[in-house]
Amino acid sequence: MSIDKYEITIGCEIHTQLLTKTKAFCACENRYGGMPDTRVCPVCLGLPGAMPRVSKGYVELGAVAGLALNCDIASYTKFDRKHYFYPDLAKGYQITQYDIPLCSDGFVDLPFSHYPEDERPGGAKCRATNFAGGGCIIDGKYRRIRIERIHLEEDVGKSLHLEGRHSYIDYNRCGTPLIEIVTKPDLTSPDEAALFMQTVQEILRYVKVTKGNLEEGNMRCDANINLTVWEDGTEWHTPISEIKNLNSFRAVKDACTYEAARQLKEFQEDRQEFNPGFKVTMGWDEAKGQTVVQRTKNSFVDYRFVVEPDIKPFTVSAELVEAASERVGELPEAKRTRFKSEFGLSDFDVETLTSTRELSIWFEEAAAAAKSAKRVANLILSELLAVLNEKNQVIGDVAVSPRHIAELADALEDGKITSKQGKEIFAEMLASGSMPSYIIKERGLEQVSDAGEIERLVAQVLAENPKAVADFKNGKTNAVGWLMGQVMKLSHGRANPAQATALLNEKLAHL
Repeated sequence: MSIDKYEITIGCEIHTQLLTKTKAFCACENRYGGMPDTRVCPVCLGLPGAMPRVSKGYVELGAVAGLALNCDIASYTKFDRKHYFYPDLAKGYQITQYDIPLCSDGFVDLPFSHYPEDERPGGAKCRATNFAGGGCIIDGKYRRIRIERIHLEEDVGKSLHLEGRHSYIDYNRCGTPLIEIVTKPDLTSPDEAALFMQTVQEILRYVKVTKGNLEEGNMRCDANINLTVWEDGTEWHTPISEIKNLNSFRAVKDACTYEAARQLKEFQEDRQEFNPGFKVTMGWDEAKGQTVVQRTKNSFVDYRFVVEPDIKPFTVSAELVEAASERVGELPEAKRTRFKSEFGLSDFDVETLTSTRELSIWFEEAAAAAKSAKRVANLILSELLAVLNEKNQVIGDVAVSPRHIAELADALEDGKITSKQGKEIFAEMLASGSMPSYIIKERGLEQVSDAGEIERLVAQVLAENPKAVADFKNGKTNAVGWLMGQVMKLSHGRANPAQATALLNEKLAHL
């Protein structure tokens, strides 16, 4: 027998910590790091008699995340207990949501421009045009990945394995508010799974519900993966593997790539088939570059879900949902599309200018106050971001405002200053906080564009440099550049270069 072809099916479960001030069900500070076991209380440690209380901010941020990912928000919901034993789970159960999640039926549209070229429509690896599960292509530009649900739950503690001999538990993370984003099995490649996680991170950072810092564990992904294999005309499905706690985009891609190859080899060797109630939990050994079996489980039976008896079911008000919607605002991809059509910017320009919400707002304020949005974009991209990257700062750290950039852009657009002078003014503006108009006036930098004054400058240079004029007449065309340099020198760099060059060429042509 021979394998005709196979396809990969992936569903993601992304766990994301939220930016609330306190933990999900107690008043302990929600902050990363610090001395182990110092930000805990009887509630997050699950001590007898301690009663959890739902943080309103937790539910609000969960709703913001859900709306940003195009979900419906439940008007009535509740919490449940998910039972399992693990050393870092102090209570022996996790407070989560089972059958009535806060958010459901959402989606994320992945732009084809973000895909590797061979995975775009028509590419060698593209399987996105027609696949089981109901995902689809939108407007010929996007792959829609459906989100089944987003539910609220608390994080657990952190196991620390030191020196190869001892393990410790830091309970500071216990009770940290999480959302779990569960997709439909719509992802068709490891690259697409990594892109999905990256897109979700961008959106959730944009609406300020999470730091999304993968290194700190603010966002982690469990990838559920199996294969559909066609062998001699017969269709087979391999068992699902769940690869746990992938904390980088590269890890998502590499782990899914390895696991797909492992499942194919396993299928060829012993024909293990899909069982809807059976799943293998895998870990990712990054150092070895391979997945490793951690345990097997049979669906939800292992967890013994029950309704959380210490937290009453509650309603989600229309006012809360409306406030959450206002916080979402315009999302990155919609903003990129608008910037391209409204300001005539390139794909690269809009990708960079919308990399953070703060930067996009800053640019738009500057563009609204300037004559040329393109000129504003160029100043931000070539000058301002270079400084921010060099100093490892963000847009809010600089002393200049959008008005500074708009005024400098107008001075360049009107030809009052040269591009070289623009760089000098930008540096001084950044250092002093002075407006460009003030710097131009104080330093006497305003470009000379008066036709009569430029004609006087050109005439004087021609009169004082007869040898260069003679060289030009004898066919030495580089004499023009030298003469132009003398015009700029005589004007102290203030002559309008375009006007001066045109007039110089005209005078030389008639000599």
